[in-house]
Amino acid sequence: MANKAKVISLEEAKLLRDEGWMAADLHVHTTCSHDVIPTSALKPEALYNKALRAGMDFVAFTDHDTVEAYDILGWERDKLVTGVELSIRDDEVVGHTIHLNVYDFTKNQFQEMEEISSIGDLMGLLAYLNRSSLTYTYNHPFWFEPGEKPNLSAAFSIMELFPVVEYNRHRAQRKNEIVVELAQKFAKGLTATTDTHSGRVGEIYTLSKGVEFGEYFRHIRERDAYIVVTALTKEEIVKEMNAWIDLLSHQGLFQSDDVISTGLGYMDRILGVMTGGTFRNFPRLRRCIMNLCRKLSCSGIPASLYLRSEGSLVPEIEEQLSVVLGKRF
Repeated sequence: MANKAKVISLEEAKLLRDEGWMAADLHVHTTCSHDVIPTSALKPEALYNKALRAGMDFVAFTDHDTVEAYDILGWERDKLVTGVELSIRDDEVVGHTIHLNVYDFTKNQFQEMEEISSIGDLMGLLAYLNRSSLTYTYNHPFWFEPGEKPNLSAAFSIMELFPVVEYNRHRAQRKNEIVVELAQKFAKGLTATTDTHSGRVGEIYTLSKGVEFGEYFRHIRERDAYIVVTALTKEEIVKEMNAWIDLLSHQGLFQSDDVISTGLGYMDRILGVMTGGTFRNFPRLRRCIMNLCRKLSCSGIPASLYLRSEGSLVPEIEEQLSVVLGKRF
């Protein structure tokens, strides 16, 4: 194989699966994440079984700054790999919040990572991960926390600190293309993940070699791997929004502290209002409202707005990309 990761389709992946390549969706959220709807379909046990049915050879849950899913499932189970999505804001090195996934660690190691992350010491955290021989990725490099001012130059420069970067299903196609281009030019490994908050585990994934997870991830790091992806289209976003609406339509899901976070900002605000305290106490009205939400979703308007929002930074990212490539080549 050429010394770079290859992007392939789901159809091409089937042939490699028949040859023994291993598959994993390494960014999946359960009800243990604060922004996942508390329904039984998204509990760790349900998603573990769903991932296996989807043909995943390894199952990793990456809830936000918590390993509660493993406390529920047990830390040792067939094909289960420990995982977490850590949030860290290092004002000196980066200036905005970044997310990274870490895998294959113990509970004591998680507690040590959590302590370092809480003080915003990115370099200290990476030093700890390397010292402990842990596997980790830089998640969605061109995603930025709402309300934070993005530091695009930092997003590019810290990419060099990570052995593997992520192609994330929820990000604009051009952002992902830039991640792939940078990974290939700077010899970084690539993973493809759903980052699902709605149970759509395994719909895109990473193919690599290795019966054990350590070997599987080593091949990713060495760029002897494939990412199996589909484009983020308006139709795909509508499908994702409708999946959220279906989950929200179930009885008994609504609590006063629920956070609606589909990752689709415009729809989040609509659903947040419609499932708020006033409507929560009137089931018939709530059903009508959810039907209206579905009609709005199917119109494609929120999806178009999301794609426009996701693409808003692309010109600036392209400009920064030319600067980075000009310095390096």
